[in-house]
Amino acid sequence: MNHSVIKTSTVVSSDSIKIQERLVIFLALIAGYIDATGLIQWKTYVSFMSGNTTSLGAAISTGKSGIIITSVTVISCFLLGIYAGTCLSLWKRIKNQILTFYLVSGILIFYSIIAYFYDINNWTSIAIVGFSMGMMNTIVTSVGNQKVNTDFVTGTLNSLARNTAMLSMTKDKDKKEEYKSNSIHLLLLWIGFITGAFIAPFLLDYFGKWTLMIPALSLIICGLLISKINFKN
Repeated sequence: MNHSVIKTSTVVSSDSIKIQERLVIFLALIAGYIDATGLIQWKTYVSFMSGNTTSLGAAISTGKSGIIITSVTVISCFLLGIYAGTCLSLWKRIKNQILTFYLVSGILIFYSIIAYFYDINNWTSIAIVGFSMGMMNTIVTSVGNQKVNTDFVTGTLNSLARNTAMLSMTKDKDKKEEYKSNSIHLLLLWIGFITGAFIAPFLLDYFGKWTLMIPALSLIICGLLISKINFKN
């Protein structure tokens, strides 16, 4: 069962796939932006849990309590965010799954306002932002039949390499088109993430404590556009 914002059936329309393609790239860009911001400001990843897991393992062996607490905090809150986002997507009373856009945006806006007037410690910051990133990861889970993750790139690169390998090995024309399409989608997803990470340092220097307002407002705008498209359909 696909729990993405754009509901898909067994046969996915080309228009729906195009919307999904653009949406996952947009979300990956935001994820890269926020992850780079977390790395610069709090010296930890807020969406890249593979890196945090490695840091946690190394910190346990060396007894670095600060890193252990930070890693456990962000990993736990990221998982809670995914849990909450998935529960929302399964909750029958919620007819409009665009709600997740607004919830993530609201968390980032609330955090930015509080952080502007008060000093928030690093652990609280990564807990809040990590939770929002986990929730954002549940907005879109696939493009057509290809599973995707918008918040981290290890799975994306793995799928990209696998689809590229299958593209080069298969002789079936339909399969070739499918693998080619999947490879392009995954490559663009990766480019979106690294682009967000690239622009984050520049905007962080310019906007300072308001830097997370940029992805927050972008999510609101995106949610409104998707709602409008769904209403027309």
